[in-house]
Amino acid sequence: MSPSRRTVLASAAAGLAATAAAGQARAAAPAEGNGEGPEVFGHLPDGTEVHRWTLSRGGTRLKVLSYGGIVQSLELPDRDGEYVNVSLGFGTLAPYLTATTYFGALIGRYGNRIAEGRFTLDGTAYQLPVNDGPNSLHGGDRGFDKRLWDVTPNGRSGLTLRRTSPDGEMGYPGTLEVRVDYTLTRDGDFRIDYEATTDAPTPLNLTNHTYFNLGGEGTGSIEDHRLEIAAARYTPVGETLIPTGELARVQGTPFDFRRGKNVGRDIRESHQQLLYGQGYDHNFVLDKGITGAPRHAATLHDPGSGRLMRVDTTEPGVQFYSGNFLDATLTGPGGRVYRQGDGLCLETQHFPDSPNQPHFPTTVLRPGETYRSTTVHSFGTR
Repeated sequence: MSPSRRTVLASAAAGLAATAAAGQARAAAPAEGNGEGPEVFGHLPDGTEVHRWTLSRGGTRLKVLSYGGIVQSLELPDRDGEYVNVSLGFGTLAPYLTATTYFGALIGRYGNRIAEGRFTLDGTAYQLPVNDGPNSLHGGDRGFDKRLWDVTPNGRSGLTLRRTSPDGEMGYPGTLEVRVDYTLTRDGDFRIDYEATTDAPTPLNLTNHTYFNLGGEGTGSIEDHRLEIAAARYTPVGETLIPTGELARVQGTPFDFRRGKNVGRDIRESHQQLLYGQGYDHNFVLDKGITGAPRHAATLHDPGSGRLMRVDTTEPGVQFYSGNFLDATLTGPGGRVYRQGDGLCLETQHFPDSPNQPHFPTTVLRPGETYRSTTVHSFGTR
């Protein structure tokens, strides 16, 4: 991103307060272009190669795997120009094959939870695999995050990822043709464009599950990050994290991020919703609703490094997940163990369990329609 662009983002976040500095692992400034890919990152159990692609533009370096469409690394400068990877993940392929954390992955067919893995569409009942207690999460135990994608370069600094999801995959109806474009813009923004068509009606809710720590991967808690979410309402959940159907107001609750606050300020309140999620794991209903072009959803700032990220999307919701289930059993590429709250996700999407919540925005895609969704991550410092 050009210095002028970063200054604009800094001005937009002028209300964000400073906190303690975070440690950083330094990396060299990226060269421009599609550069270093594809390289062999590892092999699936059947011997199939998994490739890693590297994109660099506008001061941002992005590394993407053909397995799961995974964002394996995202390198950004701090206020002093020092680069660090700000996304959680692994340094080798093997843990991606078994982990259920969804680090950096494309999520589908349905991002978030569906109650008891059941829904009825046009009078026909469907049963999905349950992989999150009694519910189906992120498309089932072998969702899009556990599939190999066909990856090709797209323009100066972009990748196109494609796959066909056959009829009946993970219990979902219809053959789905999916295209996802990862692009670094001239300013170093990371843009994700989703597109899909189907030959039979099917629920569809695509997203990306990158965990961010703007202080640097493996540097500790994100509770000092300052987060602002443009949402006056959220969808409360029950004990198994399925929405109750209510669109509750955030005012006067720990869920009010409209003016920005530290992630950890209210996270240990005895609010029932925080107890259910062991922190934040909730869908925020964006004030802007569904839009034809990406509009502001959230802004995240790490005062220690100065790094700033703005998220714009066409989606009506964003799932804020504060890394509650990281349990010190996984180790990142820098050799540091991931503990609870060491990263957070801002998953732009439609609402959880929409197939069973008729008053939520519909997620049904039908033949002759084209699913389109765009999310842009813009980066800067202050």
